[in-house]
Amino acid sequence: MDVLITGGTGQLGRRLVPLLQDAGHTVRQMSRRGTGPGGVRGDLATGFDLRPALAGAELVVHAASDPRGDPWQVDVAGTRRLVEAVDRDRLRHLVYVSIVGVDRIPFGYYRAKFAAEQVLLASGLPVTLVRVTQFHHFVDQLLETARRGPVLPVPMGWRGAPVDVDEVAAHLVDVVAGPPSGGVVEFGGPQELTAAELARTWSAARAPGVHVVATPVPGKLSTAFRDGAAVPSSGARGRRTYAEHVRG
Repeated sequence: MDVLITGGTGQLGRRLVPLLQDAGHTVRQMSRRGTGPGGVRGDLATGFDLRPALAGAELVVHAASDPRGDPWQVDVAGTRRLVEAVDRDRLRHLVYVSIVGVDRIPFGYYRAKFAAEQVLLASGLPVTLVRVTQFHHFVDQLLETARRGPVLPVPMGWRGAPVDVDEVAAHLVDVVAGPPSGGVVEFGGPQELTAAELARTWSAARAPGVHVVATPVPGKLSTAFRDGAAVPSSGARGRRTYAEHVRG
């Protein structure tokens, strides 16, 4: 089938493209510049060239996001523009990549992702919303940023289930091939771990001698993470652990 991926040049998209091609699909990657093999130009932030980019698409994997910029413009308004531009006569399935906990964690970017989900659920399109946990490499980045010399402070009691990005890509290929769920499905890593456990695993492999300090963090955001809002309550799980990831 004709597949269009938004965010096809991102960490997940780059892994998803060859898997979909191996499954026999014709794959196009939409970006603002439209560069690279199979690249087509389309801008979610402005709507520029969206309609020609989406023309003929039977499957859409919507993986574009803007966590560091203005997610309300790209993730929410951009998803609304996507809904308006899609070829409804051709579309069989739209798969949206979201995050576990967007409905429970009071964080601005998560609120935007949840709002984008609501746009899709109200669109009347054949959709599946796939909420995934944080990628292993993103946990690496967070811990590296949090490190203060020989000390690595982490929020006390925060829980997560980080996942391998390659396994997420493989799971999405299966989701795309199936019927639209019309709602939310979840996918996460094989283990539930606290921030301190993740930090000790990371430091043992990447920064020996660093001392991990679990620090109490007040507020609603911290409460949500301690209560397990970032941990899947259902759905399939990956197999590669975070310890396997940091060992390479």
